[in-house]
Amino acid sequence: MRHSLVLLLCSLSFHLSAQNSTLLLPDYLFDGEEMQKDWGLIFQGDTIVTVGPTIELRRKPVSEVIELPGATLLPGLIEGHSHLLLHPYNETSWNDQVLKESHAERVARAVVHAEKTLLAGFTASRDLGSEGAGYADVGIRTAIEKGVIPGPRLQVAGPAIVATGSYGPKGFAPHVRPPLGAHAADGVDGLIKEVRTQIGHGADFIKVYADYRWGPDGEARPSFSIEELALIVKTAASSGRVVAAHAATAEGMRRATLAGVVSIEHGDGGTAEVFQLMAEKGVSLCPTIAAGDAISQYRGWQKGQGDEPSRIKRKRESMKLALAAGVMINTGGDVGVFPHGDNVRELELMVEYGMSPLATLRSTTTINARVMGWEDRLGSLQSGLWADLLIVDGRPDLNISDLRQVKGVIKGGKWVVRK
Repeated sequence: MRHSLVLLLCSLSFHLSAQNSTLLLPDYLFDGEEMQKDWGLIFQGDTIVTVGPTIELRRKPVSEVIELPGATLLPGLIEGHSHLLLHPYNETSWNDQVLKESHAERVARAVVHAEKTLLAGFTASRDLGSEGAGYADVGIRTAIEKGVIPGPRLQVAGPAIVATGSYGPKGFAPHVRPPLGAHAADGVDGLIKEVRTQIGHGADFIKVYADYRWGPDGEARPSFSIEELALIVKTAASSGRVVAAHAATAEGMRRATLAGVVSIEHGDGGTAEVFQLMAEKGVSLCPTIAAGDAISQYRGWQKGQGDEPSRIKRKRESMKLALAAGVMINTGGDVGVFPHGDNVRELELMVEYGMSPLATLRSTTTINARVMGWEDRLGSLQSGLWADLLIVDGRPDLNISDLRQVKGVIKGGKWVVRK
């Protein structure tokens, strides 16, 4: 009698463990580091249960088995540099978006942008500033978390921090005070207060402009001292937050790296010495290749024809130097400069600029999760992590553009796209 009861309880336990569990069986599985052949994944609720060889997983009790011939299963992709509150500059200039579009319109656009991002297979995103829309990005993040609107899991910066006099919109008479696209602050008291204010309003991390186009001839020059940048990092760190730095000059990058930022955004003017310093300090580079590529085309460059603009040549050289120095590259296209939903464009350009497809996949999954401090939640396919998954036709480790062949998107165990 006792033996029968034990068998009954074991059978019931197996039955319960299999409830609402799904076994996905693709031809290939990218686990966040390597591409595995004939591996599958079981998820239950919003969590990955197990990952491993197909022959072993077929023996597990599950409620649903989904065969995915010709497909690759990956972690949900992560967009590392987005601006949900912006739309392409060939539609409306940045100045006009900041000055002429109401916050209501910009939020309405952002709702559409968030859904397009998710449908493209990007289940998480780091948004690098509201660009004049205050803390609207915090509200968008909260609306997604509550299930009010569809979109990726978000980390948001709120308004970026800029040095007084450096940022735009510009070109107005002294008596005209246009709204800025970021918050200006300086010195010990001003910077501490601004960082704490942004934290209090819900910023997940802090973005600072370590340099900007405010030189005598409109060229990019450093805007904060090392001491000021270090103070921003120290103040943010006391609340468990990190700092990302916009920096396009070698000196701005050097100062931000020494100050302790987690990532350098853009990095166009980086030198071999600066990239070596970044590699030594573990500071990642988010190159945002697609932004410069798009802006150059908006200004008349016909890609693939004639000589490349100096901006494009400079970006190719900076990527070459960064890769040679072994800098950790995290993926982010500055999407918003170009259309949301076209996020894969950055990954394609990273391959064009010298990265292998496999390294690019790591960059937009495991590495981006690490930069965001979410490596214990997403970015790889491991037991216990969130079931944020992407299914595509083809082999993106051989052809990165196969990421556009979306067959399924799962966020938190729920199907967003299923073809």
